[in-house]
Amino acid sequence: MKSEETLTALLDYMQLIVGDQSLDNLIVESQFFFKALDLKKNDFLVKEGEVCPYFCYIESGILQHAILVNDEEKTTYLALRNTVTTSLNSFLFEKPSRKSIKAIFNCKLWVLDFHNFQEIIKTNKAFHQFYFNLIEKQICLIDDYRIDLLTLMPEERYKKLLVTEPHLIQQVPLHYLASFLGISARHMSRIRKNIK
Repeated sequence: MKSEETLTALLDYMQLIVGDQSLDNLIVESQFFFKALDLKKNDFLVKEGEVCPYFCYIESGILQHAILVNDEEKTTYLALRNTVTTSLNSFLFEKPSRKSIKAIFNCKLWVLDFHNFQEIIKTNKAFHQFYFNLIEKQICLIDDYRIDLLTLMPEERYKKLLVTEPHLIQQVPLHYLASFLGISARHMSRIRKNIK
């Protein structure tokens, strides 16, 4: 049974990604598959080595995707408010995740477990289109990010982030941003001082 909570932000996000008004009723119907999940700061959506239980939309908060390299945490991705995330390989194939996903602020999530995800992807054309468009968009973003890591100097990566994702600079603690950009926290501090 749904509580009085609404999924308005999620439904708006789905409509934006789907971009087909003829599917609006199916988008609204999709809400009945989701359930609310709150994570406190430092709670995990999944830990490395465990199976990721959810595909989720982030209504508020930020989730950090991270791996351990020589006992040092490396941020691979930052999932922000009004986006969806999961450890996709783990979630889809029910195998241990190669990364952890942790709340770096309190988070309000709307989640699908594997059973409901399979059901909605088969029975709801709007969600199927949403998922397809989302994956396509993410592949393009990952491709750009990987090319930037190989071709841009640290200062250039930071400047690009200032232009493309200015809210990240304001919302995310420095050490997470530095790790995400492949820069040491010390070097990141110097870059920020020089660019301001």
